[in-house]
Amino acid sequence: MRFLRPLDGLGPLALRLFLGPIFILAGWNKLMGIGDVAAWFGNPDWGLGLPAPMLLAWLAALTEFFGGIALVLGLGVRLAAIPLMFTMVVAAVAAHWQYGWHALPEQTLTMPWEWRKDLIAEAVVRKDKAVELLKEYGHYEWLTEAGNFTVLKNGIEFAATYFIMLLALLFTGGGRFVSLDYWIARRRGLLRD
Repeated sequence: MRFLRPLDGLGPLALRLFLGPIFILAGWNKLMGIGDVAAWFGNPDWGLGLPAPMLLAWLAALTEFFGGIALVLGLGVRLAAIPLMFTMVVAAVAAHWQYGWHALPEQTLTMPWEWRKDLIAEAVVRKDKAVELLKEYGHYEWLTEAGNFTVLKNGIEFAATYFIMLLALLFTGGGRFVSLDYWIARRRGLLRD
């Protein structure tokens, strides 16, 4: 559809503005607690048991923080997407894989490839028990005024979704008219509109 061509930068812009702040905040939080992040990355008992945890913590924090800034600005989007995609693969495999697909314990499966259905049933049991305890001993009405109580299943859903969004940006770039990449390339005479 030719009449939409002037607007074809809006898709990449939306992806960038959605993902950028998420990565900036994730990276900033890691930077502000780098010692704790490294401890979690390295500890095999209560953490991820990764090798070289301090190095990996710094790499993850800097990749997310500066990669997020690059996405927001539309500067080096394709280059920034690659290490961010790698970070999402590491997060999915190291931190979330054992919990299956879903981030939340959906009672009705939204993805047929969920491999940890057992955790969904267990999360529902635990949520029901927690609600029962909160109603009996807590201020349940106050606790749920801002939203329902849930148990995080913590599967790979978000990491996989971010990876797919980054993959789209890898192939589309930052977007026509709406990224610094576009204007730099145009100024250098590398684009024909």
